Amino acid sequence: MLVIEDDPAVARAVQRLLAAGDHETEHASSPAEVVALLRRRSPAPTWDAIVLDVDLGDESGLDVLATLREAGCQSAVVMLTGDATAKTATAALRGGAYHYLVKPLDPSTLLPVIADAIRHTAAHADVPEETGDALSLLVGPSDLMADLRGQVARIARSGVSVLVTGESGTGKEVVARSIHQASPRARRAFVAINCGAIPDGLIDSELFGHTRGAFTGATSARPGVFVEAHEGTLFLDEIGDMPLPVQARLLRALQEKEVRPVGSDTARAVDVRIITATNVDLARAVDEGRFRADLYFRLDVVNLRVPPLRERPEDLPGLIATLLQRHAADALPSIDDEALDALMASRWPGNVRELENALQHALAMTHGRIDLAALPEAVRPAHRPARPNRETLPHVVQPAFEPGVSLAEAKRRAALEFERGYLVSLLERANGSISAAARLASIDRTNFRRLLQRHAIDSRSYRS
Repeated sequence: MLVIEDDPAVARAVQRLLAAGDHETEHASSPAEVVALLRRRSPAPTWDAIVLDVDLGDESGLDVLATLREAGCQSAVVMLTGDATAKTATAALRGGAYHYLVKPLDPSTLLPVIADAIRHTAAHADVPEETGDALSLLVGPSDLMADLRGQVARIARSGVSVLVTGESGTGKEVVARSIHQASPRARRAFVAINCGAIPDGLIDSELFGHTRGAFTGATSARPGVFVEAHEGTLFLDEIGDMPLPVQARLLRALQEKEVRPVGSDTARAVDVRIITATNVDLARAVDEGRFRADLYFRLDVVNLRVPPLRERPEDLPGLIATLLQRHAADALPSIDDEALDALMASRWPGNVRELENALQHALAMTHGRIDLAALPEAVRPAHRPARPNRETLPHVVQPAFEPGVSLAEAKRRAALEFERGYLVSLLERANGSISAAARLASIDRTNFRRLLQRHAIDSRSYRS
């Protein structure tokens, strides 16, 4: 590990924590010392992870971050900051940081973040550029994303089938690609197919291939996605939309590890890892006879749930920075405070896909700086649904108890909705004052702000 910190006491504390986790460290207290280390490690300076303070006396840690990246250092960088605002976080993550932590450091938080950072550095080593793009969307400081990254890392090395569930737009294919890219099959093909977008009459051909002349229009033979993904990974998106007869043939292909092209009498052996995804409740579909139970149990060996964006608002700064890096044609634009507040406050029902579309819209409507007017109307505060009041708060909890939701999930949703309602009630009583609301809650302002960010609550909208 490399620790870049100008305060000797903080540097010693961080190094002690890292040493307790069996990590070796070296320390730099200034940008000049960092440059010297980079020269000694040239041409490919790398540490397993780097801890970097945002405030290095008269120098900015963001400038040091830029120096690291310009030198070709691909190590995951965890920024330390005394400022928990979204603006600071966005600046750090836009500059290429992996994560940020707010001082004073919590020892129980630092080591898990460092472990994730080490995995991130390893995953980016010697992989194609598109690998980094996919993995970058799994980055975020929330506990939910940390858990998801940990699950991806644990199951990637195995060959078990994985079912990825989540709402539309959450990034289920990104998770599938991340599993593939962290697996021993990473150098082979990753083939994705949307089962819900293929006409029923052609899905057998898409999956298993066909011979020339097998049906009208089959002017040439086609191998099918199983053969294309041989020794790699096959991602079957929207598996819940697959017709029942095709489900039976898919099950046989998985059991026999061979496929028979349409119009052929010869089967071909295939070796593929299967990852499937759906935004429907497959267990319910099995109960209703719309999905085969034997196929469901074969596909659902490991179930990964991708959380919706509204459950992890603290990940928004990093996602915004990553998506701007991906889509900005030239230099990265800046975002003014009003626009950033609007992005942070939105509930994003369309999840990461909607956020990406909103940022592409903003990039098309501006040059150099994204302001409130550049955002889509639906994201601007005046066009968002009215904030909840005390009269409506009791109704907010109801969706947690919809049929088919597990007890654990219902409890988690209810706790989140209660917490949000409690925060709203306090802000209303405190007339939007964070200090006054924090006193009513008997917690400090920093933790209260963090709770507001988690629920994407803008305290200013509660001022008279």
